[in-house]
Amino acid sequence: MFDNLSDRLNATFKKLKGRGTLSEKAIDEGLKQVRMALLEADVNYRVAKKVISDIHRRALGQEVMESLTPGQQVIKIVYDEFSTMMGSAHEGLNLGNRVPETVMLVGLQGAGKTTTAGKLALYLKKQGKRPFLVPVDLHRPAAIDQLKKLGKQLGIPVFDSTQEMKLGDICRAAEKMAGQEGFDTLLVDTAGRLHVDDGLMAELVELKKMLNPVETLLVADAMTGQDAVNIAGAFDKAVDLTGVILTKMDGDARGGAALSIKAVTGKPLKFIGVGEKSTGLEPFHPERMASRILGMGDTLSLIEKAQESVDLKKAEALEKKLKKNQFTLEDFRDQMASVRSMGSIKDLMGLIPGVNKKMISGLNIDEREFVRIEAIINSMTPEERRSHAIIKGSRKKRIAKGSGSTVQDVNKLLKSYTQTMKMVKKFNKGGMRSLKGMLPF
Repeated sequence: MFDNLSDRLNATFKKLKGRGTLSEKAIDEGLKQVRMALLEADVNYRVAKKVISDIHRRALGQEVMESLTPGQQVIKIVYDEFSTMMGSAHEGLNLGNRVPETVMLVGLQGAGKTTTAGKLALYLKKQGKRPFLVPVDLHRPAAIDQLKKLGKQLGIPVFDSTQEMKLGDICRAAEKMAGQEGFDTLLVDTAGRLHVDDGLMAELVELKKMLNPVETLLVADAMTGQDAVNIAGAFDKAVDLTGVILTKMDGDARGGAALSIKAVTGKPLKFIGVGEKSTGLEPFHPERMASRILGMGDTLSLIEKAQESVDLKKAEALEKKLKKNQFTLEDFRDQMASVRSMGSIKDLMGLIPGVNKKMISGLNIDEREFVRIEAIINSMTPEERRSHAIIKGSRKKRIAKGSGSTVQDVNKLLKSYTQTMKMVKKFNKGGMRSLKGMLPF
């Protein structure tokens, strides 16, 4: 999403970092490029103007002019101001001790409310909550069925709403059932429209009075750019939003909504939706997003993804196997699956400091290759997975046939595995510390 903005900013900062000293003229020229980059990214004009003014004021201060590395100091100031512009720190859901708590999702039709409701429910479930999905979109026939299907897929209960029911009856019955079944969080998926209108807002106002939610979250499409900011303002005026969730943040949008929404509306961006998978919902951290935009990576998010995907006991057991050179094809498959569960390889590489978008775009990573490797290993017998040396001609043919691949594919996998084992042995001779930094646990 921020590729063009990142490229423009990095080109500007490269010029600044190459200078031993910085003059006011050099700073003005650099900030002119930063301002253009922000406007091209569809950042609100007033927000861009203010952040450039704040950067300019600090850049001309003693912290830069008296620094041994003035170019780097300017980058730090830009990082600070970008973080502040987006909200300074992550603001999570304000879920207290009342049971059940209610979270109301609002927004226009097509923004991804129903999908986001499912993603948020799964996120809360992982946090130890017991969410209960409540569909109250009585205008779009498929909305209720969509949420029920989604809930079934995720293993999350959904209230059995029907189009014949009234909003008040649904709310009362859902709250009663939540109390009886021990659900602690009601996630209410409201109706949307193709545009903001009085009928939609009146319905939401009435619904909010019935539910008295602790959170009223706008689900907005990041692809709409500054329209998302304007939509947030309209909804906030009607129902007093507590936060925003931006969907489709992995798309081709320029990112202006993410950069502007807090500064314009005063409402925090709490989550961002990335991808179609049910796990594609991330807490929004302004300082981490600023780091990504400036090409500094996002190590903390990478660590969190690893912690979510890796079983520590299994990791410790695997470390012992590595020390004894007992890393089997079965372990090879399991580790590959663990990395894949964290997201696409290109997305993960984008979180690594020093890895820029051009480096990643130049890589030809076929995610389907991992599926093929897993199929090949699964087609082996337990004995073959434990002792790859016994896999000869006839076994290779059988494995290839069983996995829908070729003997060449099997040979390629075995070669990759043996090379990995050689590396393991090499690092074992020199100590495990170097190796642990290379593994996904």
